[in-house]
Amino acid sequence: MLRSNALLLVLVLSLVFVACDSKQVYDVYKSVPNTWHKDSIINFNITPPDSIKPYNLFVNLRNTNAYKYSNLFLIVEMSFPHGKTITDTLEYRMADPSGKLLGTGLSDVKENKLWYKENVVFSEAGDYQVSIQQAMRENGKVHGVVELEGVTDVGFRIEKTINN
Repeated sequence: MLRSNALLLVLVLSLVFVACDSKQVYDVYKSVPNTWHKDSIINFNITPPDSIKPYNLFVNLRNTNAYKYSNLFLIVEMSFPHGKTITDTLEYRMADPSGKLLGTGLSDVKENKLWYKENVVFSEAGDYQVSIQQAMRENGKVHGVVELEGVTDVGFRIEKTINN
């Protein structure tokens, strides 16, 4: 009986925290099957809520203990409605110096909220597309990691800024 009450309390608190996420404008995850192939591009189609206000953008990532690197390289491309494209190669730290994975989560799945861009104004009317691709390399090797293990989900998030 005590265990079911504790489980119910955790469920209710989880719902409260999710419901109180007042900064969230867009938050979508896509699953990565088994491994993330270097040629697999994860796409997000976004219809911005406003063309005047600034927003902060994040790449969200869920990974397990099978992720064996201390960092992560991503190629993130944003395509604007009228044809302009911005491509960024980004590096994120995924583990501390002792090798312990960073991120939040009590189980072996860690969730990482990684900065992409801040104070972005979606000034063009229409849909935007964000594409995310892993670009991992091993030290001393020319070719990239073909099958990246340990990543379970990749997401994209748009938040209101503090002044928004």
